[in-house]
Order: sequence, then C-alpha cells, then structure tokens
Amino acid sequence: MTQPGETTNEGARYQSASSRYYLLFFLTAIYAVNFVDRQLLAILQEPIKQELGLSDSQLGLMTGFAFAIFYVTAGIPIARLADRGNRRNIIASVLVIWSGMTAVSGLVQNFSQMLMARIGVGIGEAGCSPPAHSMLSDVFPPSFRATALSIYSSGINIGILFGFLLGGWLNEFFGWRVAFIVVGLPGIGLAILFRLTIAEPIRGYSENKAQQGENVVAPSLRQVLTLIWSRRSMRYLIIAGSLTAFSGYSMSSWMASYIIRSYGMSTGELGTWLALTMGLFGAVGTLSSGVIADYLGRRDQRWYMWLPACAMSISVPSFAVAMMADTAGSTLLLNIIPTLVSTVYVGSCIAMIHGMLGVNMRATGSAIFYFLINIIGLGLGPLSIGLLSDYWQPLYGVDSLRFAMVTLISLASATAAAVFLMASRELREDLANAPT
Repeated sequence: MTQPGETTNEGARYQSASSRYYLLFFLTAIYAVNFVDRQLLAILQEPIKQELGLSDSQLGLMTGFAFAIFYVTAGIPIARLADRGNRRNIIASVLVIWSGMTAVSGLVQNFSQMLMARIGVGIGEAGCSPPAHSMLSDVFPPSFRATALSIYSSGINIGILFGFLLGGWLNEFFGWRVAFIVVGLPGIGLAILFRLTIAEPIRGYSENKAQQGENVVAPSLRQVLTLIWSRRSMRYLIIAGSLTAFSGYSMSSWMASYIIRSYGMSTGELGTWLALTMGLFGAVGTLSSGVIADYLGRRDQRWYMWLPACAMSISVPSFAVAMMADTAGSTLLLNIIPTLVSTVYVGSCIAMIHGMLGVNMRATGSAIFYFLINIIGLGLGPLSIGLLSDYWQPLYGVDSLRFAMVTLISLASATAAAVFLMASRELREDLANAPT
C-alpha cells in the first residue's frame, strides 16, 4: 500500500489532464453503449409485441422488473470485487457479456427466450457504473466530481439518442432482429480497446489518500450499509433518486409505444424524433447540471440537493402538459423540458454519496444506490405503467397508456422533489463527518 502523496508510474499517468479526460470520455462511451443496448428495446417494443404476441404487462416485465432484479442482484457482488480488485478488467469483461447478449436478443423465438437474453444483458450491465464511478472519483477531485460524474452520466442520453436512432431505422429497413445484432457486436471490440489502453487508477489519488494494489482491504458490506444508514441525508437522497429514476425510466420505456399507438408514427421517424428530444436535449441537461451543481455547491453544499429538487418541481407540470397535447409533434417537443431535467440528480447524488464514504467504499456505495434506483425506477417504473395501462384499457382504450404515464410519473416526480429538500437539511454535517 502506498503512503499519502506517493505515486507509481501507473498513478503518475493521471497527473496529466489528457489522461484523466481520456479515461472519462472512454468510460462515457462505454456507458453510452450500455444504454444503447438497453434503450434499443424501447423503440422495438411494438414490432416485438406484434411478432411474439406479448401484452403490456409482459413488455413492462421484460424491459423493467426482470431486467432490473438481475441487474441489481449482480451489481453489489461485482462492486465488492471492484472495491478490492482491478476495476478496468471488470469493466472490460462485463462489456463483452452485455454486448454479446444484446446480439443474442436478435435470435430469440418467444417471450421466455427474450426474457433470458435481457436478463443476460442486465447481469453484464450491472458491472459498468460502480467501478466506473470509483475510478472517476480517484482521478478527479471533489470540487470537480459532480461535473465529471455528470459527463459520464451523459452516456445515458447519448445511448438513448443512438438507441432510438439506430433501432428505429434498422427496424424500418431490416427488422428488429438485425437491429439487436448490429448494435450488440461492436461492444466486444470496444472492450478489447479499453483493456489495452486504460491504466487502473490508484485509489484515493485525487484526495492524497493513495492506496495501491490488486487486493486492498475494503470495509465489509455491513459496514458500508451501516454508514449509509447512519447518514440521514444519504438515506433521503437515495429515496429521492429512486423516485426520480422511476419517472425517468417510465418515460423513456413507454414514450415510443405511446406515440406509435396514439398517432401511428413509424419507428424510423419516431426514432429520429426521440433521438433529438430525449437523447440530445437530455444530454444537455445532464452535462450542464453537473457544472451548475459544482459551481453552486462551492457556495453552499446544499445546492447539490436543491438543484434536483427544483428540476423535479419543473418536471411535474411540464410533463402533464406534454402528454395532454393533441399531436405527436407537440407531445415530443413539449417533452423536451421534462427530458432536460430528468437526469439532473445523477451527478449530484453520486458525488455526495462518494463524499460521505471512504475511498474503499465508493464502488459499493454506487452499487447500493443503483440497486435501489433500479429496483424502484427501472424495475417498478415500466412494470407499474404497463399494469395500470392494462387495468385501464377497458375503460380508456388507447388512452389508457397516456393516463397511466401521467398519473404515476407525476406522482413520483412531485414526491422526489420534497424528499430532495429533506436530504439538504443535514447534508453539510454529514459531508463534514465523512471517514478518511
């Protein structure tokens, strides 16, 4: 183990700004591939539903709960490995797994096979963000951490952009099966390049708490959970983040199906619309939120929670107005506002979690955060929308999906805003009492 202030040749690499940003942008590209593979299913749901004869509840299970339960189950054990071992190698390995299973999704013949393929994607993708967050916190200082993590998190929106665009047009010309195969296979080459060109950072390097080695001693899972539970602000921000994820995942999973059913738009045209509105503008919101949070946070750390609270307060009325518009174009344009603010919470929440944890707890802390936001957000979000849509279908017909989305997404967003404000009350004290 190195002493504070010591470096090695590998550690010295990240003294260079170009090396830090190369790591950041490579990890962002991998996270974008993660969401391309995940988001692809959203634009392809309707043709898959028709060919395989699925219900909305089955679609919600496939895109949401079944994917999420395996994603989060695998996430914590992989994060425990990441807090002890080589994070670069973990990311390269899981990238091969989820890319391969995405390609396999194009070969399925029934619901059970598709469900198993998506579970495979979920298990692979579980190993991406916790080690990536930990690496970034090691090379970027706390004053720039929300910005770096927001740049990384923009991979969500970049992935949504290309997932909708590629999925929509590949399906239009070649069918949904080819779309899965074409999108999945390039990730394997990206994994090889990452393994060959990225160095493993020294833990705590950015805070002069350097620890080195393949098998460093990390606190137990129980110790990490105990510390998280002892920090009231961390408990509240995790709850608020989970409710925000419920809104975001529900919106991105069901918007394509809603537009196709209500307005009959083709997948190619819709994919282009969603790539621009949810992908491009979502990336703008994600990137700018980290910069703004770090700027305001230098004045008052509570802005890290106040900013997502403001975002969710804006989201509620703007989303309701968008969903009540009477044309597809109006809905998609008005939905830009809730899309802009839907991921404002990510960089701030992860930066605050890492700020309250020790350097050998951060991958596990991210995994616990992702466990909850994916169970509540990705797991229950799309599934709840699907179940409520099926329940209301006899009463509202084609509008059942619209009313299900407005009701549940608005309720989750409003509650999240209130809980973010609760998290801000003791944030400064909890950050000051963080372990070394």
